[in-house]
Amino acid sequence: MRRRGLLSVVAIASTLLCAAMGLAQAALQQPVATASPAMGTAASTATTMLLWPQGAPGALGTATEDKPSLTAYLPASNPTKTAVVIAPGGGYQHLSMVHEGSDVAAWLNARGVAAFVLQYRLGMKYHSPIEMEDAQRAIRTVRAHAAEYGVAVDRIGIWGFSAGGHLAATAGTHFDAGDATSTDAIERQSSRPDFLVLAYPVITMEDPYVHKGSRLYLLGEDPTQAEMEAMSAELHVTAQTPPTFLFATTDDRTVPVMNSVLFYEALVKAGVPAEMHLFQHGAHGSGLATANPQLSVWPDLLIKWMRERGYAAAAQ
Repeated sequence: MRRRGLLSVVAIASTLLCAAMGLAQAALQQPVATASPAMGTAASTATTMLLWPQGAPGALGTATEDKPSLTAYLPASNPTKTAVVIAPGGGYQHLSMVHEGSDVAAWLNARGVAAFVLQYRLGMKYHSPIEMEDAQRAIRTVRAHAAEYGVAVDRIGIWGFSAGGHLAATAGTHFDAGDATSTDAIERQSSRPDFLVLAYPVITMEDPYVHKGSRLYLLGEDPTQAEMEAMSAELHVTAQTPPTFLFATTDDRTVPVMNSVLFYEALVKAGVPAEMHLFQHGAHGSGLATANPQLSVWPDLLIKWMRERGYAAAAQ
């Protein structure tokens, strides 16, 4: 009886263990988007697509880093049919895919806005204009699939942080209407974003305000003056540059605040609608700053700006 009882206990334990393992495995197979209560919760799972399924132009390999991609996060409801491509920062040498990527997507989803996190190619393996081409392709991709994602073709913005802010500013100052003769439906789309959100962005590639790490990884060790000027976004602002929201801190010790000031000044001179919020204190890379009482109000200022322009619905 003792042996039979022991075997029964072992059998039950084994069954429970297998069931638990099965549930754990099933959970691992489900792509779940999560966020802190302060950010809200993404309303749907994440879906990732390659920007060029047949291989990206200029690819130098077949690893993940050679395959730029876009991960879609779609809200349960999107009253304004707005979409935002998110370009995480990282000095063009790595990507902050959670802090400045999926966390931001969840924040947008919670406010009824579709989000698309961009994984773009990086230096030193890739240099300009590869990164810009990845951003342009991301905007074209969302526009080409607008109906599928429930967004409008004229409500697609790009939000970048740090070096991702430089990439967003570049997308907002270097764009085209698309190639009408292309057999690729995506390439027929315009690459112009409808609005820009720039958080503590790198803007210029020239001294004295350049973030030298971003310049090194984007342009290489010895860029020419022409190459630096071509990628200094403040030099390419026109009346066609999209409306822009900027956020930065005065004592940012990584990317000088003058990067934001230079871009804002150029926007004002060109007559482009612009709003800039500069906080005195705050370290670089704050993201949504949910744990920083001094900076945590900046996303509130952003959503107010978006609502005023019709890019987000009024709070319920």
